[in-house]
Amino acid sequence: MTALGGFAASFLFLAFTRFGVAFGEAGATPAGHAIIARKINPEHRGLAIALFALGLPLGTMVGFAGGGAVSDALGWRAALIGAGVAGAAIGLLALAIISPTPPIRSRATRSEPFFRASYRLLSSANFRWLFIGAIIGSFAAAPFYAFAAPFLIRTHGYSASEAGLAFGLLQGLMGILGTLIGGRWFDRAVRSGSGKLLGPPAILFLIASTTTAAALFASIGWLSILLLVPSMLSFAFLLPWGFGAAHLVAGKGKEAMASSLVMIGSGLFGPAIGPLIVGLISDAATKAQMPNGLAIGMLTVPVASAVTGIILLIANGQIAASLQRS
Repeated sequence: MTALGGFAASFLFLAFTRFGVAFGEAGATPAGHAIIARKINPEHRGLAIALFALGLPLGTMVGFAGGGAVSDALGWRAALIGAGVAGAAIGLLALAIISPTPPIRSRATRSEPFFRASYRLLSSANFRWLFIGAIIGSFAAAPFYAFAAPFLIRTHGYSASEAGLAFGLLQGLMGILGTLIGGRWFDRAVRSGSGKLLGPPAILFLIASTTTAAALFASIGWLSILLLVPSMLSFAFLLPWGFGAAHLVAGKGKEAMASSLVMIGSGLFGPAIGPLIVGLISDAATKAQMPNGLAIGMLTVPVASAVTGIILLIANGQIAASLQRS
C-alpha cells in the first residue's frame, strides 16, 4: 500500500493507500505485546516493550532522512515506491526465517466477546484515564510528526532533505533514548511497589508543551529544532509506560486487548482529526494574512501535550491508589 501511494493520481487514491497502510499495521502491536506478556515477567516488561517499540524511532529516522533525500533527488513518488519495496522485502525475509508462534490458549480471553471485554476494561476508572490520555496524546503526536518537517521548510527555509535529515536523525535518536530509558525506568517503578506508574512521562509532557510552544516562534532554525527535542523524547518515553501500565491495570491474559484499546484511542481520533485541525487553522491564519500561519495551527501540539500531562497525572494517582488498596 505504501508503494501504491507512489502511483496516486488523485488525493482520494492517495488517502486510500494511507488507510491501507494503517490497516496492514494495526494488528502487529497487540499481538506482539501479547507474546511479550506471555514470555516476560511484569518486573522486566517495560524494557521488553521498549526494545519492541524501537522499530518506530528507527523507522522514523530512516524514513525522514532517506525519504527527504530521495524526494529531493527523484521525487516523492520514488520515495514512496522505494519505501514500499523495502518493506515488502523485509516482510518476505521475516516470513521465510521466523518460525510460527504457538497459539496462546486461554479460555477466559477467547470466551468473552470483543465488545464485552472492551466495555469491561473501559468501565475501570484506571484504564479509562489511560484511554483518554492516549486519545489526547495523539492530538499532540500526529500533527507534530505530520507538520514538523513542513514547518522547518516553510518557516526557516530548509530543503526537504535538510529538514528530513535534521528532524529524522534527532527523532530517531530521541526515540531510541526515550524508549530504552522509559522502559528501564518503568521496570524500576514497578519493582518499587509504589504504584506510581505515569508520573515521569506526565512531567515530561508538561515540559515538552512549553518548549514546543517556544520552538514555533523561535527566529533561528537550529534553536527551533533544539526546542522540539523534548516533544520527540516525550512521545517515545511514554510508550513503555503507557502500554506497561495498561497491561497491569487490565490483568493477566488481557494484555493484547489492553494494547489494542490504547492503540484505538491513540490511532483513531488524533491522526484523523489532529492534522486536519492544524491545517484548517493554518489556512485560516494565512488567509487572514497573519505571519507564520503554520506555527499558529501547530499550537494545538503544545496545548494537547499539556492536557496529556495533566491527564497522566490524574491516571498516575488513580492507579497508585487502586494498587495500594489491592
